[in-house]
This record gives sequence, C-alpha cells and structure tokens, in this order.
Amino acid sequence: MKLVQAKRDDLLKPLQAVSGIVEKRHTLPILSNVLLERIDDKLSLLATDLEIQVSTRFVCPQKNAEPYLVTVSARKLLDILRSLPESADVSLEAQANRLQVRSGKSRFNLQSLPAEDFPKLALSAAKRDQIEVTQRTLRSLLLKVQYAMAQQDIRYYLNGMLLVTDGDQLKAVATDGHRLAYASATLSEPVDAHEVILPRKAIQELIKLLADTEDPVTTEFMQNQVLFRIGDVELITKVVDGKFPDYTRVIPVNYKKSFEIERSTLQQALQRVSILSNEKFRGVRWTLSESQLRIACTNAEQEEAFEELDTGYKGEPLDIGFNVSYLLDVLGNLSSEQVTCSFGDANSSVLVTIPEDREFRYVVMPMRI
Repeated sequence: MKLVQAKRDDLLKPLQAVSGIVEKRHTLPILSNVLLERIDDKLSLLATDLEIQVSTRFVCPQKNAEPYLVTVSARKLLDILRSLPESADVSLEAQANRLQVRSGKSRFNLQSLPAEDFPKLALSAAKRDQIEVTQRTLRSLLLKVQYAMAQQDIRYYLNGMLLVTDGDQLKAVATDGHRLAYASATLSEPVDAHEVILPRKAIQELIKLLADTEDPVTTEFMQNQVLFRIGDVELITKVVDGKFPDYTRVIPVNYKKSFEIERSTLQQALQRVSILSNEKFRGVRWTLSESQLRIACTNAEQEEAFEELDTGYKGEPLDIGFNVSYLLDVLGNLSSEQVTCSFGDANSSVLVTIPEDREFRYVVMPMRI
C-alpha cells in the first residue's frame, strides 16, 4: 500500500513539526512513533507523549488513495529523510508490520506498531473560548518570560508558565521562586477570563512552531486543555493542576531609585565579571553611587573582578547582591537597546523594565554575598 510519494522536503517539514515532543526513551514503545494517516488526498501526522499532542497534515500529489493508518519510529524516519538529498523524490509504502521508505536506489524497511494501539488525547467536549493573535505577538510574549520557569522543582506548578486572559490583555508569567518574569500583549477585543499553567515542554514546542510573522495563531481554552492552531499545525496540551503564586504581590510598584543603561553594555560587563564568580552561588555585587555602577565578583580562590559603568543614577548609595545568571538571562532574552533597573533598598528586589515597553517586568530577589 503506497501511502504517499512526494518531495523529501514536503515530507520533512510536517514530520519536524510533530516529532519534537517524541521522547527518545519511553516506557510505552509506541509513544516513540508517529501516527501516519492517509485519507483521500491528505496525509496526517500525529505525535504525543500523553500530556502534549501535535498534529499536522499536507496535501499529497496523488489522490483517491485508500484510507490507511500506520505508526513508525519518528526519530528514524526523521533521520532518514534528513540524510536524503534535498530534491529527492521519496515514497512511503506500508507493508505487513513494516513501512518502506524508497528514494532512488535507497531502501529502508522500518518496523511499525499497530495503529489501533496509538493513544490520542481525548478532547474536551465542553464549551471552548478562543482568542487570536499574530504568531509574532505570541512568540515574543513567550520568549520574554520562558527563561524564568523552574526546572524540576518539587513545586511542580512552577515548572511551567502561567497564561492569563484578562479583558483585552493576554499575560504570561514565569517564576522559579528567585526571580519572576511578566509580559503582556493587547488583544483585539475583550475575552472571558482564563488562568492556565502550561507545562514547560509545551512552551518550548510552541516557541519552535511559532514564526516571526503576522500570520494568526488561534488559542482555544478547554476545561483541562489548551489548543493552539498554527497554520496547519495543532498543538494540544494538558494544563498543570496547581495554584500559581500571586505575581501581582511580587512586582514592585513604588521604587524611586533607578537608572537607564544600554542593555548590551550591562550584559557584556556582567559576562566579563562572571568569569570569576563562585561557580555554585554565582553571586555578583552591585554598588551604586552618584552616576556610577560598580560590579564586583569574587570566588573561593580569592580571585576578584571589577567593572565600573557610567549611569544616570541620582539616588542615595546602595550596595546589593544578585545571582549573576538571573541578570544575564533577562539581558540575553530581550531585544531592546535600553533597560531600566529600579531599586528599593539593600534588602529588596531589583526591577528590570524596558523604557518603551510598559508591558514587561522582571524581578530578581537579592542574595547575601
């Protein structure tokens, strides 16, 4: 049974879109596979890890093929297609317990597993609320906060990102308990309120799938799931069950001390100084005085690094310590030319904002050095 015959790139692109969530090693062998389904002139591809499901389809050059389902190793099929010449013609033919990949004089016989055993996520039948934004808007929103998500924290709800719809605002928040990133974007019209925690893996896949274009992406909120429709690709993810911290209490609103500085200048100074930081604690000391910021790092070998930067700081002197990695994370994930750093006192957090963007805030808690 010939599933499809097409150009290598026509098959490779949809396979790359779905295979990102496939785990290399899984307790269920079939979850390492991609489900291929041929109906009329369309070939659908679907992959899942039981928490997230990604599917897409493309129109086949040949029509009127018999309906057929088969599952095959996503990684092996992906590696085979990548290894073929870009302009190669490729055909996929289903045989008994096998899928044969043909291209020129090359033949690959891959083992398949029964398609009826492939687990699909059951979609909620309840009412769905949806919003639509451009891919550029959603991608920018996710990139501004994703680095602040926790990694393998026992507080599992921190290992993801909070997505909030509030009137005509779409908000994204991430925190690991030591720092918090917040960004928002304006929707074309007000929508119902929603608060969902999306798992880390879903955020990472979304960022890969979204392009820096004005093309739309539709987001549908269901009872325990969220669906993202990006062109021909659909990503469905379960939401994390848990109570996200009240981010509004963490973001300071009345800081009086601040200075504005070129983002790349501050980033490069911190990168240089961090070379001699303590590998475990990564502490960096900021000493603020009239029009000047002094940055210092020391380590267990008594080695020291210092940088002095000119600023427009006008407040009283301040001496405060931070984890340098948290500061470098935000500076490396923003594209603005300038950033503003605002302070309370030596025991308070630093608030990093963008002068021309009131919808972004980043908070880092101080550390003792």
